[in-house]
Amino acid sequence: MKIDFEELYQRFFKDVYLFVLAMSKDPHIAEEITQETFFKALKKARYFRGECSVKSWLCQIAKNLYISDIRRKKPIHSETQKELPDDSDIEAICIQKDEALSIYKVLHCLNEPYKEVFTLRVLGDLSFKEIAEIFGKQENWARVTYHRAKLKIQAHI
Repeated sequence: MKIDFEELYQRFFKDVYLFVLAMSKDPHIAEEITQETFFKALKKARYFRGECSVKSWLCQIAKNLYISDIRRKKPIHSETQKELPDDSDIEAICIQKDEALSIYKVLHCLNEPYKEVFTLRVLGDLSFKEIAEIFGKQENWARVTYHRAKLKIQAHI
């Protein structure tokens, strides 16, 4: 399958960038991973079989690169101090962090594919159709799997 990479880059750069940005929450990392995604896609184009959309293929490459990047990097602790919020803000921040931590703990314990489908939908902001393409399943499967993942998270919280 012949692919015009200039057209591919122009058409999907923003989608891949926003996908990685949703996962990383860091524009610099998103830019780096997006560039690496297109480079890897260029090198591996002969392996693209067309079983999913090009956008889903690129997002899958980006997700794998991002996960590899996270595993490679060590946690960086910032020594800079921020201005301390007042007492009422501290309580709200602690509650939000506790709730988020609870969700992340439950999400971490979820079995596949629930964990990945939930993450792709919520953090990756992918449609059910795109998630289904990544897994090679039907769109309804993605909807049901996401719904079941939500129910499992709610049950554990």
